Amino acid sequence: MPGSDINLSGYRAMWLFAMFDLPVDDKVARRLYTRFRKKLVEQGFVMLQYSVYARYCGSEEASETHRKAVRRSIPPDGRVRILSVTDAQFAKMEVFRGPKRVPAEAPPEQLALF
Repeated sequence: MPGSDINLSGYRAMWLFAMFDLPVDDKVARRLYTRFRKKLVEQGFVMLQYSVYARYCGSEEASETHRKAVRRSIPPDGRVRILSVTDAQFAKMEVFRGPKRVPAEAPPEQLALF
């Protein structure tokens, strides 16, 4: 069917980034940092770099669900940025380990339920 693959398009699928600076100068702040990071991981985010986490979302609607969950988890003194990029844009990312270029993270395998 023409256009039936639009839902699988690299321009519909999204990568949602959560980038943050949270204080860790006392025991309470460290606990809030740990709780926030744990919530991200529970939501399916993976660490790309320290304080930069990303999650693959199949659509803008799914992305919004996870945005809301991140917003609810932000500690009072946290500085958090949430950014969405399309899968096609994410694929253009250049990733290096030292001077050697390595592939960017691939989207997770899709789970089919029947």
